[in-house]
Amino acid sequence: MDGNVEFLNYIHQNAEMGIDTIHQLIGISQDEEYKKMLRSQLQEYKIIYDSTEEKLKEINKAAKDINAFSKGSAYAMINLKTLANKSPSHISEMLIQGSTTGIVDITKKLKEYADADDEILSLANKLLILEQNNVEECKKYLQ
Repeated sequence: MDGNVEFLNYIHQNAEMGIDTIHQLIGISQDEEYKKMLRSQLQEYKIIYDSTEEKLKEINKAAKDINAFSKGSAYAMINLKTLANKSPSHISEMLIQGSTTGIVDITKKLKEYADADDEILSLANKLLILEQNNVEECKKYLQ
């Protein structure tokens, strides 16, 4: 059962990071069409985030959110990297790098927690597919 909780929290925190990052980038981007794509990704992350929170409640566990320091440093890094270049191409490049790291990490976790509850494995696979789809969506904006 502990493995299930650890894995759920991992998925939860990944979805939270996606929500925070995309929310911030929506505020930075000046391209309305691009913001539409970002909002779509944001909704997908929220679905996974809400699902993990619900599942943790079902097993009487509190969701562990990302700590304030990690959030703050991610926020500062995004601001720094988009200071000079707010183009959809540049933002997409950043998102592709983040999602690619996410794909590698979630793939490793799926192997590590292969015996987790089916519902949790399903959420992890949804996150993996979301990250893969995000990379494909963002590639369209590269120049």
